[in-house]
This record gives sequence, C-alpha cells and structure tokens, in this order.
Amino acid sequence: MMLFTTSKNESLHSVNIARRRFLPLVEMTMVFLGLLVSNISRAQTTDFHNWAPTPPMGWNSWDCFGPTVVESEVKANADYMAKNLKKFGWEYIVVDIRWYVGNDHAHGYNEKDPDYVLDEYGRFQPAVNRFPSAAGGKGFKPLADYIHSKGLKFGIHIMRGIPVEAVKRNLPILGSKATAKDIYSTEGQCKWLHDMYTVVGGRDGAQEYYNSLFALYASWGLDFVKVDDLSRPYHTDEVNMIRKAIDLTGRKIVLSTSPGETPINAATEVQQHANMWRTVDDFWDNWKMLKEHFDVFERWNQYRIPGGWPDGDMLPLGNIGLRAERGNARMTAFTHDEQYTLMTLWCIFRSPLMFGGNLPDNDEFTLSLLNNKEVMNVLKNSANNRELFRNQHVICWVADDPKTGDKYVALFNPADDPEPVTASVKLSELGFSSACKVKDLWNKTDLGKFTGEFAVSINKHGAGLYRVSGK
Repeated sequence: MMLFTTSKNESLHSVNIARRRFLPLVEMTMVFLGLLVSNISRAQTTDFHNWAPTPPMGWNSWDCFGPTVVESEVKANADYMAKNLKKFGWEYIVVDIRWYVGNDHAHGYNEKDPDYVLDEYGRFQPAVNRFPSAAGGKGFKPLADYIHSKGLKFGIHIMRGIPVEAVKRNLPILGSKATAKDIYSTEGQCKWLHDMYTVVGGRDGAQEYYNSLFALYASWGLDFVKVDDLSRPYHTDEVNMIRKAIDLTGRKIVLSTSPGETPINAATEVQQHANMWRTVDDFWDNWKMLKEHFDVFERWNQYRIPGGWPDGDMLPLGNIGLRAERGNARMTAFTHDEQYTLMTLWCIFRSPLMFGGNLPDNDEFTLSLLNNKEVMNVLKNSANNRELFRNQHVICWVADDPKTGDKYVALFNPADDPEPVTASVKLSELGFSSACKVKDLWNKTDLGKFTGEFAVSINKHGAGLYRVSGK
C-alpha cells in the first residue's frame, strides 16, 4: 500500500491513523454482513406453516363482486369485519381477481379490450379508477394501511405467470438482465383466462421475476396471496419459485393455491409449499356441490397438517352475485339447514373459512353463522378430526378437544326425504363408558345427560354440532 513507503516512525504513525480510520469501516461491514447472513438464514429456516397455525378466516370479494370490486366496497367489508367479526377470529380481507383491469365486467371477463395497468417491470398495478388510493404509483399500500389500521390483514388474488402484455412489450425484469420474452412459454397457459403466460423455471430471470413481484407485494404490506391457475394441473416449478420468492421478502405472506381439485399425488408436496390449497373447483350455492364435499373432505382428511390446510373453497353465503362472474344478485340459495351443514362440515374438517357475501348486507341469521364462539373453537382448536360413520340417512364426524378430553360430534342428514331423521351415536364409540353431558353448540343449549347413546332429530340437508363431556 502506498501508505507504507515512508520512514519507520512515519510508517507506524501512518499505520495507526489508517487503522483508526479503517477499523470502524471493517466493523460496520462485518455488522452489515452479519445482519445480511442472519436475514438470509431466517428466511431459509422460518417455517411458513407457523404463519397460519389455525385455518385462515376472512372475506373475499369474488362471490359478490367477481372481477369488478372497488375500493369503497373493500373498505366497507373491512369496517364490518372489524366491528362484528374480528374478535371471533376473522381477519383477512382479500381482493380477488383482475384488480389490475380498469374496464372489467360481471358475468365473465373482458378479454376483448382489457385496460391493463402495468409498471415498467411488467408487474400489474391496481386500476386507479377502481382503487383511487393507488394513484401516483402507491399500489395497494394505502388500502393495506387502512385495513391494518382496523387490526385486520390484507390479501390479493393473482394469476400464475407473467402478463402477456409484458411479453408483448418485452419489458425488463427487475434484478436481471433478462426480459419478459426470455422467461415465458405459451405452453400451459390458463385455458379460462388469457392474461398470463407460463414462467419457465430455470431460465435466467425467471426466479428474479417472481422475486420482484413479491418484493413489490411485501412493500405494499401484503399478508395473504391467492395464486390462481396453480393447483390443477400442479405447476411444480412455479410453486417452487413462488415459495422461494415469498420467503426472500422476509414478510409473513400466507400462500393459498387455486383452483382444485389439487392432484392427490401432489398432496405431500403442496403441504411443504402452501398454507392452503383447493380441494374443489369453484363452489357455489347449490346442494349437489355441497353434498360432494363429504367425499372430498374424507379423501383429503389425512393430508391436513398444522399450517397446511386443504381448502373447500369460499362460503357462498349472505348476499352474493352483486356483480359476480356467475349468477345474479341474491341471498344465498342454500336453505338455513344447508347453511348449518356447510358451516358445520367446514369447521369439523378444519377448512379455511373465506366468506363470499357482502358483509354489510348480512341478516341476523347469516351473522349468527359467523360469530358463534364455540363453533369457531371447533375450527381453531379441535384435533383428530375424522368421519366416524356414514349410512344412507346419517353422516357423523367427530373430533377431540385436546384441552379437556371432550368430544365434538357433527351429525348430518344428507338425504332428500323431507322428513327429519333421528341420528344416534353410541357413547362407547366416542370413548366414554359412563353418562355424558351433551351441549348443542349451534343452539347454545344443554341437552342434558345421556347414557349409552345420544340421539337427536336432524332436518333434511341439515346438521347439528355438539360437545360431549364425560367425567
């Protein structure tokens, strides 16, 4: 070094000066590198399953507003949730599909002349005419801040892949020398919506594209992402890239994959990448679809793990179809008994609960399905959930309360006969050898003591949910 070319004393003096100047820089650099390594290590070792220790509960705009929801409607649902539902565990507010299109419509999608909004790196941005707070390049951060101020969490829906429009313009990829044309493929393009092309794993720029996407979402304050056209067929490379990109942000963004049915042969893999994954196609308010869930949930029951939840799809309850992709404005077509079946089955199976109706329009009955503390406790804290038996007239699911040793019993009448059925359960099958107390959780009433078995009447397409307590 040039500093060491003078006399011995001068050299020592110069070395001491240099050392005093240089060591703080070394120390600062070492601290920075230490923090960097720590953050990388934390991102690599943090188990994302801990971000959803119980099935996520929230509201999603799809069933009522399809691809047309606007900011004021999102805020109105957040206000309702904060006031009426947050204390019962409801916390996510999710903006569903095509928030980046300024001129979409109900009953399908505008693919004729969609008004896409992208940034210079090919990443979709909120349409300002629908989300005014996004003006000036702010994205969804102002809306997320509003939702966070209510003590809630913010989520969005996205489509797998890179925008077709970004490929047409050959836009650059942030953090890479590649451009959109370097990472895309038309192979595997979504068949029902053509906004995106496949991102090809392993190509230069592919991971960087997803990294830039989720870095943007993290800067907005995102807590939940529903990625569509991902589960069926199961796009392994893009699932892996999305998982890595989320982890690199350092933000706890819960990952939901859609739609279903996710292939059973991908069950153990999706467990290790997502917090929830779809078990069915889009679920709407008809009995045939609801009844099919008994088979679906039995099929998926063994694949539920803490922080990894098979997802029976949204709850088409309350006022739906206002400007939906399917159907017209209506209160759900499910009868009250069918709504009890829906909520009871989702809770005893421990599926995520994403409410689809416009919350401010809820009537008292609809609200009563969402604010029953003991029913929600079955969803959040039960264990060993399973189907106990099934016959032509009655289906029975059971679960444990791990804190007390009590049992939860769900009884369903799936038959089409208009007359109620008597559903009975032998207490010995629940592990009890003496008299037990039974509480009806939906009606919040004690049914008294039972010996040997307990029996209740269940209406057509209806359900009951009970806590059975022994000594």
